[in-house]
Amino acid sequence: MARAEKQVGREESEFIERLVGINRVAKVVKGGRRFGFAALVVVGDGKGRFGYGHAKSKEVPDAIRKASEQARRKMIRVPLREGRTIHHDVKGRDGAGKVLLRSAPQGTGIIAGGPMRAVFEVLGIQDIVAKAIGSNNPYSMINATYDALKRMQNPRQIADRRGKNVKDIVANRATSRSATVAETANEG
Repeated sequence: MARAEKQVGREESEFIERLVGINRVAKVVKGGRRFGFAALVVVGDGKGRFGYGHAKSKEVPDAIRKASEQARRKMIRVPLREGRTIHHDVKGRDGAGKVLLRSAPQGTGIIAGGPMRAVFEVLGIQDIVAKAIGSNNPYSMINATYDALKRMQNPRQIADRRGKNVKDIVANRATSRSATVAETANEG
């Protein structure tokens, strides 16, 4: 029995949890209002996996526990370049919430607002530029970020789909990036 408890404890510690928000919610009943709490939590392993969950309960700790369990069930793997940033720029959308995620050079850091910053921290991303367009509701922002990260593809997937080598895909990325930088320099 002791080993099972230790393994559960070890499994718990391998994940990073971030509480994004807590809301007080009310249910109107005959005698008045019954208050509860809704929690929004993101969970990740710091190595390219993350999930999010939201749950309600009468007490705050129960809501957080339920949300983190849901987040563990919804985990997805995101391909990272060099373990620090995303492979390509991507857009995500959920209702009125839209996000734009851009890969960034080393040393940039996480340039993102509120809920998106929590997602990138638990994911293990160190360099990224993200912009929330439209709704700034944390639920919409997390859902849109989740949508964008689900669309991420690594060069191997793209090369397989096109029937090319990974070297060709990565070489094209380097030349197109340098051409864009040169065009920007000529304009300025």
